[in-house]
Amino acid sequence: MALSEAGGGEPLLLIHGLGGSAGVWDPVLELLADERQVIVLEIPGFGAAAPLPAEIEPTAANIAATLHERCLELGVERPHVAGNSLGGWVGLEMGRAGWAASVTALSPAGLWRGPLGERKGDTRRWGRRLRPLISLALWVPPIRRRMLATFAARPERIPLAAGRELVLGWIDASGYDGANRAMRSQIFDPSGYPDDVPVTIAWGEHDRLVGPPKPGRRPAGGRFLVLPGVGHTPMWDDPELVARTLLEGSAQHQTRLGRV
Repeated sequence: MALSEAGGGEPLLLIHGLGGSAGVWDPVLELLADERQVIVLEIPGFGAAAPLPAEIEPTAANIAATLHERCLELGVERPHVAGNSLGGWVGLEMGRAGWAASVTALSPAGLWRGPLGERKGDTRRWGRRLRPLISLALWVPPIRRRMLATFAARPERIPLAAGRELVLGWIDASGYDGANRAMRSQIFDPSGYPDDVPVTIAWGEHDRLVGPPKPGRRPAGGRFLVLPGVGHTPMWDDPELVARTLLEGSAQHQTRLGRV
């Protein structure tokens, strides 16, 4: 399912993170559409996307294969790919498989030194139980900003509707538990990454969820950037900075081909 497709130029696929949905990219869509054919797809089990079949584990690699199939259905064989958090890891797997012309990963998951293991406590279970109260509390700006501070350095910039979608989408996502288990039980393997896939890894300076990876946990030859003033999901914090980072990341492929 293509939830959004707009603009012209080379195709750029956008992938959200764990618990998110296509709406996280809304702040940057218009900024990208002048130079790229922007395609936004949702991870199976999030937003409007159906979950994977029960027999398929929702690993980053399996999610990558599913999104690749959707791209082929749209007539897009090898787009540039940009992802945030789990979406960044999915993008890296698409690049490894040869399904991406370039990869730009914003605070990607999977670059930790070893599997994280099961999370202590289940905050989402309490979220489901308290969903009616949370839904009401999200109408109160100070409470909403506090809930969103985990994702963004400047939560006051997230509009009401988008903030509610972020929090309630995290609670409601049918694919969350499976994707979370798979994500926490594995790590991304950077060894042997294809030389013809330019990689940019950009980390939010104020990321409160995941720390930046050590050099040995990144694909050899990839660029590493620290994005000033932004958090883990930085699209509302600084849309212009994020859009510029995605455009520059996807332009590396053109540079290697001698086009610019």
